Amino acid sequence: MAYITLRDVQLAFGGPSLLDGANFNLERGERVCLIGRNGEGKSTLLKLIEGSLLPDRGEVSLQNGITISMLAQDVPMDSGKVADIVADGAGEAATVLRAYHEASDACVLGDMEACDRMGELQHKLDQVDGWALETKVNSILSKMGLDPDADLADLSGGRKRRVLLARALLTQPDVLLLDEPTNHLDVESIEWLEKFLLDQNNLTLLFISHDRSFVDSIATRIVELDRGTLRSYDGNYSRYLDLKAQQMEAEEKQNALFDKKLAEEEVWIRQGIKARRTRNEGRVRALKDLREESKARRSQQGKVSMATQDANRSGKLVFDIENLSVAFGDQEPIIKDFSALVLRGDRIGLVGDNGVGKTTLIKAILGELEHTGTVKTGTQLEVAYFDQLRDALDLEKSVKDNISEGSDFVDVNGGRRHIYSYLQDFLFSPERARTPVKALSGGERNRILLAKLLLKPSNLIVMDEPTNDLDMVTLELLEEMLGSYKGTLLLISHDRAFMDNVVTSTWVFDGKGHIDEYIGGYQDYLEQRPDQTAVGQKSDVKKAIAKAEAAMPKKAKLSYKDQRALEQLPAEMEALEKEQAEINAKLADGSLFVSDADTAMKLSARLTEIDDLLLEKMERWETLEEMTKGN
Repeated sequence: MAYITLRDVQLAFGGPSLLDGANFNLERGERVCLIGRNGEGKSTLLKLIEGSLLPDRGEVSLQNGITISMLAQDVPMDSGKVADIVADGAGEAATVLRAYHEASDACVLGDMEACDRMGELQHKLDQVDGWALETKVNSILSKMGLDPDADLADLSGGRKRRVLLARALLTQPDVLLLDEPTNHLDVESIEWLEKFLLDQNNLTLLFISHDRSFVDSIATRIVELDRGTLRSYDGNYSRYLDLKAQQMEAEEKQNALFDKKLAEEEVWIRQGIKARRTRNEGRVRALKDLREESKARRSQQGKVSMATQDANRSGKLVFDIENLSVAFGDQEPIIKDFSALVLRGDRIGLVGDNGVGKTTLIKAILGELEHTGTVKTGTQLEVAYFDQLRDALDLEKSVKDNISEGSDFVDVNGGRRHIYSYLQDFLFSPERARTPVKALSGGERNRILLAKLLLKPSNLIVMDEPTNDLDMVTLELLEEMLGSYKGTLLLISHDRAFMDNVVTSTWVFDGKGHIDEYIGGYQDYLEQRPDQTAVGQKSDVKKAIAKAEAAMPKKAKLSYKDQRALEQLPAEMEALEKEQAEINAKLADGSLFVSDADTAMKLSARLTEIDDLLLEKMERWETLEEMTKGN
């Protein structure tokens, strides 16, 4: 029997059903990733399984005797001793154990009443097996590298997540529910979490995540929540994409046949009496059923439409950074003697643990923070800044007013668009656009920030953790937009797949003030970084071989985006040359300028565009070709 079973589950909160006759099984030992667009109801489904919500209809059944723990999405800001917070996961035993320790501390200070209470509490501890709880807490904290006496409020986001995970695992649950476990974690913490979860024998997982690398490492199956229905796909995220594309193609064909049949029947029913003497009541009833099915059919949610507004090109030099250092008070510098050259078109990713100075470096480079050393800024820079903490949003105002600041229109690449039309590109209906930001989900708030950011003409985009809370489809569209952006990008992100697909070089912070630069994305950095004891020692022979290989000229490893561009550019240039030849043939004798001057002028302008595009693509192709040759 499956650990968890959902049968024909229905759930709605006033609008379209979040779950519409959903069915699902979770078997022992599975690690299932639940994916879907923002607002589809993924977190709601976890709450149904946990038991904090009940379905409107249908059944959620659990195998007798199984225990479930849930790690929520939000990290608490509370203070408290780590050992006590972890022990709280055990319920009554934790309460008694804490009271015993408090009484013990008071007794030592001479409180005789507290000494008397210790006897009563000791008896209760024996009844609820409280002494074993203390051993379990210390064991799991040691396993996770946590100080039991530390205060939760003093820990980083990654460490707080470990504390919550320790609490969830304390009772050794059969099933662990995780809601966006990688949010706000640095890359090192995510990799630690991956390894920890994989090392837990027989732990059954159901988790929500937008981190594709994490999903590929952990998941044995993917379940998608799409328009109220749960669909299962065996394998990792890459396999899911292939299967999903096939499914969507089949669905589109089926819908096209349905729409064709409905249109034919609508035409038939509207014909005159003589033309439809063959009409029968069965056919009329069938048409009514088709109409009802058409109303009930829920179309796939649209995709976000993203495009940057280009400013004038910046100078070739964007930043020339020399010996930049930043320190706060008498503390050791958080950044020491950093030097780098940033040129137009560079897409740079910043990687490091939380708190090592990534955001600090960005602010120092932009002149928002005092520093030593020099930063020479290039000409004509226009910056668009995506803020990790969402300070750019007024939570009390509506989505519309946050974007347009009271106006009904926005300027988009030289043209005027109604604010509701523009916001629909980011999946906000007019009703949703009038909603206060404070009522929206994290993913929706990130989409608002993107909508606001992309209204500003720029040739330098700075993004601080833009991927938090975004669904996978929106992430991939953001990747495509940044991949075609002609300006410069500075990106802080913990999403390894996103970094690999977007950046051309990576700045890695070691946590001691030093920053090293590597060509390519995160995986490229892993291949290039020096050996580390934590990763594992190599033999002297292997080190000698690696050193010899490093000294040899090598081809530069292209990022995924660059490799795809290199493969596609020849065909793109060939298509442009073909179009160029066709236009030249039409304009050759000059007659078109007499018969249709407007068309002739448009074709002439297109020829100029083609010349520029061919030159740009040729330069790009030569650059990529050169990168693959030996040094």
